[in-house]
Amino acid sequence: MKIMKKQITLGIITATRNIFNTKLAIEGRQTLIDILKSAGYGIVILPEDATPTGCIETYSDAKKCADLFRKKRDEIDGVIVTLPNFGDELGVVNALALSDLQVPVLIHAANDDKNKVGVNERRDAFCGKLSVCNNLYQYGIQFTNTSLHTCDLNSEIFRNDLDRFARLCRTVKGLRNARIGAIGARPAAFQTVRFSEKLLQATGITVVPIDLSEIIAKATKMDNQAVAVKTMRNQIGEYGNIPGYIPEENVLTQARFSVVVNEFMEQNDLDASAIQCWDSLEYNYGCASCLTMSMMGENQMPSACEMDVAGAVSMYTLLLASGNAPGFLDWNNNFDYESDTCVCTHCSNYPKSFMGNEFEISNLDILGNTIGAERCFGAIKGRVAPGPFTFFRISTDDRKGLIKSYLGEGEFTAEPYGMDGGIAVCKVKNLNPLLQYMTRNGFEHHVAMSRGQTADIIEEAVGRYLGWDIYRHI
Repeated sequence: MKIMKKQITLGIITATRNIFNTKLAIEGRQTLIDILKSAGYGIVILPEDATPTGCIETYSDAKKCADLFRKKRDEIDGVIVTLPNFGDELGVVNALALSDLQVPVLIHAANDDKNKVGVNERRDAFCGKLSVCNNLYQYGIQFTNTSLHTCDLNSEIFRNDLDRFARLCRTVKGLRNARIGAIGARPAAFQTVRFSEKLLQATGITVVPIDLSEIIAKATKMDNQAVAVKTMRNQIGEYGNIPGYIPEENVLTQARFSVVVNEFMEQNDLDASAIQCWDSLEYNYGCASCLTMSMMGENQMPSACEMDVAGAVSMYTLLLASGNAPGFLDWNNNFDYESDTCVCTHCSNYPKSFMGNEFEISNLDILGNTIGAERCFGAIKGRVAPGPFTFFRISTDDRKGLIKSYLGEGEFTAEPYGMDGGIAVCKVKNLNPLLQYMTRNGFEHHVAMSRGQTADIIEEAVGRYLGWDIYRHI
């Protein structure tokens, strides 16, 4: 569970201006430190005695702050700028510009109390925030606003903003340093999953390939009595319901494959993967990859079908933003004549928590009928439980030389549907305009989904901070 275990570390800039009460800035500085520490965040902030007030005001203060931030560059995931009073906009912008961290920045401004607006009590942070943001705009420094223009640090509004900002920081940093495994070649019949490694690398996303034959060779040679295989076999037995008609040898074949794939992921420090699951693995080795992918997804290493690397990046984005294991689906069927409802499905590789209910681990249906069920064990079958979801998809557009994406939210419903595999009945407002947009702009039939609603975080992360083209569906 490496995504959620990693502590988020935030740099802090407390701004002040000498014509306002410095005491307000000093108190605000300590309040923010206490809030962050109690919430479990790491902090990077100048020592209290590094500047006359412990806050940032002059160019000299800004240089000291920037020096510290540069030294801690690898630790800092984002920066919070707090304005307990008006704040000095030049102190803020110089600290950020000189440090050049290229991380998300949250701008907070304190509320004034209408009964405390005398010369020694007033804050004027309402106005100061406009000045700070004006300077950030001039310097081309991207930033994130709190939900309200001003708010109290000790408020639920700020606590919620802080949680969203931490998820935003994790998403931006995670994508800028992502490593994606490409296991096997793209299936010849799936030109829809072609992608540009170079466009992904421009963002910082590295693709690490391996030929499927290497995975198969290692899995074939592995002894069923090996400790790793026995351990994986036990984990598979605990993961879902395996019907009694499935031969034990088929389960062990899957276990060996899982062990080898997991070793490849660990040895190369990979965050997500895409696997050539259709249909070389079934023909040349004798199992489906769905179960392996599902279990990796449950362990926060999402995996996309049919060597769809851009799809794997989409899944990883959802994981970073939500902390919930994403699923990988096809936009697949209309649902009678309901214009805002459709059926999304796959064979499938849905993680356990994405399903949300009991499921069966058995054989692929379509390929099983074609090449034999004995070669196709490993499909996750069941209904995705009702609840809200976020959908997201990126695509590398070589014709335009950019990464494009679409994003939105919907709801899994409990309506029945008599199809085999992993089934999700999805309700999305204004679905037809979304489908029109997807078809007009060359998007794939694959889509990543995760439980919960995190579209705001993803839109800010990939649109504002990564500069990807994004369509937010509402």
